[in-house]
Amino acid sequence: MADPLIIKICGIKTPDILDTAIAAGADMVGFVHFMRSPRHASIEAIGDLISQARGRVETCVLLVNPDNSCVAEVAALGPDWIQLHGPETPHRVAAIRAEAGLEIIKALPIGSAEDVAHVANFVEVADRLLLDAKPPKGADRPGGLGDTFDWALLKALDPSIPFMLSGGLTPETVADAVKTLHPFGVDVSSGVESAPGIKDKRLIEAFIQNARAAV
Repeated sequence: MADPLIIKICGIKTPDILDTAIAAGADMVGFVHFMRSPRHASIEAIGDLISQARGRVETCVLLVNPDNSCVAEVAALGPDWIQLHGPETPHRVAAIRAEAGLEIIKALPIGSAEDVAHVANFVEVADRLLLDAKPPKGADRPGGLGDTFDWALLKALDPSIPFMLSGGLTPETVADAVKTLHPFGVDVSSGVESAPGIKDKRLIEAFIQNARAAV
């Protein structure tokens, strides 16, 4: 029997979409605190959403290269996870994990064999690894761009390293991703939106249904 697939819906901004994701069977929900993202939410708004979700689903706050005061502010909200989605080094990831006292998801951009080789550096310092598409040069943010990466690159990944998969997943592609790569979890943001930052209830439901059916 395969372990149940962990499904994370990221970039939630509103109470009704949070309720939709929970009702549809998401295991984790993510809130983005990064000004340049169309999914950005304030600390106050994220605090309210975490309170609404508590005891119903695991919560995760996505940060990009946060400073110590930002980490402390987010940790005080009591999420289950912090997701680091910037150029944080292994040393910095370890420091944030120690300071926040929370479990850490480290997102790692994949665009080349070198990027795949780099993944092993984070195994000891993060609690989960999330493999995402590497943003194009000059992109104004490190994720949520709706791009996929060449999954064949992951053939070089040490099979003992478990990972969550992100990057351009949609209700149409998630089943293929699960069957091909066998990630322990999948993460979606732009793939369940009708416009940047605007989540679509039917797409969230279809994504979760299709991902579960593929296991």
